[in-house]
Amino acid sequence: MSQDFYEVLGVSRDASEDEIQEAYREKARQFHPDVSDDPNAEEKFKKAKKAKEVLTDEEKRQMYDQMGHDRFEQAEKRGGAGGGRGGMGGDPFGGAGGGFDMQDIFDQFFGGGGRRGGGNRPRQGQDLQTRLDIDLADAYHGVTKQLTITRPESCEDCDGKGHPPDADSQTCPECNGQGQTTRVQQTPMGRVQQTATCRRCEGDGTLYDETCSTCGGNGTVQNEATLEVEVPAGIEDGQTLRMEREGAPGERGGPNGDLLIQVSVRDHPDFERDGDDLKHQHPISFPQAVFGDTVTVPTVDGEVDMDVPSGTQSGEVFRLEDKGMPRLRRRGNGDLYVQVQVVTPDSLNDEQKAALEQFAEAGGEEVDIEEGFFEKLKNSL
Repeated sequence: MSQDFYEVLGVSRDASEDEIQEAYREKARQFHPDVSDDPNAEEKFKKAKKAKEVLTDEEKRQMYDQMGHDRFEQAEKRGGAGGGRGGMGGDPFGGAGGGFDMQDIFDQFFGGGGRRGGGNRPRQGQDLQTRLDIDLADAYHGVTKQLTITRPESCEDCDGKGHPPDADSQTCPECNGQGQTTRVQQTPMGRVQQTATCRRCEGDGTLYDETCSTCGGNGTVQNEATLEVEVPAGIEDGQTLRMEREGAPGERGGPNGDLLIQVSVRDHPDFERDGDDLKHQHPISFPQAVFGDTVTVPTVDGEVDMDVPSGTQSGEVFRLEDKGMPRLRRRGNGDLYVQVQVVTPDSLNDEQKAALEQFAEAGGEEVDIEEGFFEKLKNSL
């Protein structure tokens, strides 16, 4: 028998969504494959993630509690996992054209009323998305940024209810104040009672003779909000930060959704990023390549000295350990790879010309190219 999802996270069966999220974060810190030494860390991390996904989805959690762990997993395997909070898609009976998916099963067993949910139950608000542009230096050091967004917020004039406090009300005649309507349906499982959200009162159970003039009855208004975003050191272009409860307001007292922030890291004129590593091209002179030298090269965190040995070839690559980007939420840095380019002078004075002529007369114009040199050069680029 598989391990119960509540046991996986170590929470009680009446745990709140916040408690489940916190328990998952603790398990993730403990068993993430990148940081854990446990030989079964990856499997434990996957179990914790799956448990969180089910138990923080209101509809899936109700189905899980009703069906039990084994029956739930069997039904999910038959139907396949769907996306989002709307439930799980697919045909749990495996029959082509059967017309039943996991959402139908939920509606029939629990009166879910479709993806909007049933009755007066609290509903979590929608997640919102935005974008944040930062420099490579911000990604290197980590930074706190102020972000201004326009988002829906609960209307203060009606406290998010959509009607004035003194509006006259009456019990919805369609659902008799229950917020749900019920009908009996014949299915392959037999006669089942199906419950749906009342369309007339939209699940409130009450009708009002006025709507709020500020929000037009929606219960929300669009407002600007300025937030402080903590960007961790080592974040990569395209990664997403999540700010919990900074999304759209919930319905009927439900929690707010989350704000998802996609981070865009601007290109840098001196460095090319490759994961945690950085690449840099650095010019050196012909004498430096021949005789060797110590040159100063830039890093994101300041300049460092690098030894160039005598006989260095143009295109040769040197590795500077730990001078790359910080590893996100891990210890240490990547490396900096410096490719040197020997610069040929475009103008020479008389003394320099004479020296080069003497070098050429001594046989310096002869070039001995090792076998595979160009292949090595190509691979180093």
